[in-house]
Amino acid sequence: MKPTNYHLFDFLDFDPKLKREESLWKASRPNAIFARDGDICVSIPFCRQALSNDMAADPSGQNETYTMVIRYYEPNILRVFIDFEHRDNTTPVDEDDMLQYAERIRRRPLQLLAETQPHGHYYACTEDGVKRVHIVQTSPDIDFWSDLQPAPQETVDIRFFPDGKHEVRLASYDHFSPPRYDALPVAYCKTEGCNDRATLSFECKADECFAGTGERFMKMDLSGQTFFLKNQDGQGVNNRRTYKNIPFYVSSRMYGTFYHTTAHSKLSLAGQSTRSVQFLSDQALIDAFIIGGDSIEEIIRGYRDLTGYPSMPPLWSFGVWMSRMTYFSADEVNAICNRLRREHYPCDVIHLDTGWFKTDWLCEWKFNEERFPDPPAFIQGLRDNGFRVSLWQLPYVAEDAEQIDEARENDYIGPLTKKQESEGSNFSALDYAGTIDFTYDRATEWYKELLRRLLRMGVSCIKTDFGENIHMDATYKNMTPELLNNLYALLYQKAAYEVTREVTGQGIVWARAAWAGCQRYPLHWGGDSCSSWDGMAGSLRGGLHFGLSGFAFWSHDVPGFHTLPDFMNGIVQDDVYVRWTQFGVFSSHIRYHGTNKREPWHYPKIAEIVRRWWNLRYALIPYIIQESLIACSTGYTLLRALVFHHADDRTCWHIDDEYYFGNDFLVAPVMNSENRRDVYLPDGRWVHFFTGERLQGRRWIHLEDIPLEVMPVFVREGAEIPIYPEHVECTDEMDLGKTTVVKIDENFKGYRL
Repeated sequence: MKPTNYHLFDFLDFDPKLKREESLWKASRPNAIFARDGDICVSIPFCRQALSNDMAADPSGQNETYTMVIRYYEPNILRVFIDFEHRDNTTPVDEDDMLQYAERIRRRPLQLLAETQPHGHYYACTEDGVKRVHIVQTSPDIDFWSDLQPAPQETVDIRFFPDGKHEVRLASYDHFSPPRYDALPVAYCKTEGCNDRATLSFECKADECFAGTGERFMKMDLSGQTFFLKNQDGQGVNNRRTYKNIPFYVSSRMYGTFYHTTAHSKLSLAGQSTRSVQFLSDQALIDAFIIGGDSIEEIIRGYRDLTGYPSMPPLWSFGVWMSRMTYFSADEVNAICNRLRREHYPCDVIHLDTGWFKTDWLCEWKFNEERFPDPPAFIQGLRDNGFRVSLWQLPYVAEDAEQIDEARENDYIGPLTKKQESEGSNFSALDYAGTIDFTYDRATEWYKELLRRLLRMGVSCIKTDFGENIHMDATYKNMTPELLNNLYALLYQKAAYEVTREVTGQGIVWARAAWAGCQRYPLHWGGDSCSSWDGMAGSLRGGLHFGLSGFAFWSHDVPGFHTLPDFMNGIVQDDVYVRWTQFGVFSSHIRYHGTNKREPWHYPKIAEIVRRWWNLRYALIPYIIQESLIACSTGYTLLRALVFHHADDRTCWHIDDEYYFGNDFLVAPVMNSENRRDVYLPDGRWVHFFTGERLQGRRWIHLEDIPLEVMPVFVREGAEIPIYPEHVECTDEMDLGKTTVVKIDENFKGYRL
């Protein structure tokens, strides 16, 4: 839609021609404030606005009253809840698919300070006397001299202090003149008499920065951006689309907000208005958790306290994964695995993508009997050679799949309400007959049994591809498609993770889509990036924001998934392959995958460099395990944006091409063929990991002629890095009791590849 400069149309999605039966209901000054069962309840009249470009109260004077519930949880979380769909519902739920409270989450009562009420200021405190909420009931000061413009309508003015220090205020007065609003503190909309969407806005500052919101392929500071939180096929990593929208952001003002919803939503981070963070939900419900803290890590830990912590992936998953799209037979796979061993490329996982079925891409959860004549023996043979097997599949049933009749007859797939128009390219949910209905327990168990048969053969991991789209014109047992679409990734991955853990004893998936809570089921990868420098840069940006969205484990296709200009048949340049390998070594997990050859011997000029970097990866596994365990119990991730450790350094809020790997490594991938880059060293003393050069931080350095076999990697002075001292072919050969420690002290002269 073309912008109109009217908030009604540009953000609230009203019909610009005002032909629909729509109405906007804007919050007025509260008419009652009281404590109830430890919550603060704010009774708010909502004034109907006239249906016009400029906002003004409807002359009929219609009001509807709803109750805002403010609840406190320790540590440092305030919850703001209003249900515009059910006027009598003032009880937010504490348990659903997204919420998984940690033991340290405790609901604590809020108390109103009665002595302040006559003065028009209401304060709510926790039992320790710390102020958490300030509700202002006074009118703003004015110096009247003109009635050229109408007086502003009454509004609601509430300031939240989740940690007792940092203020998060409703955007009560974000307008040019009273009729021309840029944001509304709280409001809802009706269409044809039904409440169908709601908005909540917080005030933001001119210098405020934002990050998170999912796997966002954009600059580090998201200020000025507006996002549509609807999961969809990202189709690369260089656009606004994304497989992983997470309704959570962090702010440089040391707070974060988690919007507890699965509805398609709009989030504007000082985008529609530079004065406001605005949220618009397609559901007439506001349920926002405001999380405070003294660091980004504390805020993200608060988010994980609400939605769950990552589990620890198995040791073997941290080794190298080898794949391409696709391997077509047991003989081909065995030849590749044997060559990996013969040429001493350490590797733990072989992944079979879309070619292991009877018909390529036609997912029936069964091996092709001609090309894979004895799957259990095939898998066992690979296991004896030190390889785990990962299998591709998806959550849709094709028209020609042998399970289609069973799935339809039992409602294991959501029945379609209209015939699909797609001819079947196998690149979209619409190319399949139906979406498995994970809202239905019998369908979930049916799906688990399909995987159970494969896992019992010896398969170690299921690639839970797709899941960001579902059939929207279908009927699901326990949820509308509009609310299921975003949540679907969580239900899908949970089912695959649970059955994998049940059969193998180790919980893991390899997933593409995500929503709030998916961090509990590692791990996720960055989707279909281009094998190019911009593909690598976009992937890294996505990973940094994803880590700031509560996810600990994230990977990417090395050296990118597809090529340009020919999607399937282009050539991956040697330097892209090497530089992406280096990036992969310093990621939580490393998998080679793409539309054409990915095995290193197909790149003979750089194959030896790659082998050395793979050996480094295995040497670093004790360090990676150490940092992973930390990430599973805190707010940290493996791949960390610099703001995790330096939120007070303004420069770090604008760096999206370097990162911390765990607590001690600072990694600066080279992403150009000129072998140069600028590196920002944050505060501290840094040592070049490969040369031993010592540098003082909080400054930029300019590097030229960086050798292809070296990536700029720095380590904190004084750090102790656990290293595996021997070359191995896979993690089966590792005895972690042999781990040694490399001390980054005055005797450290650099690590030799």
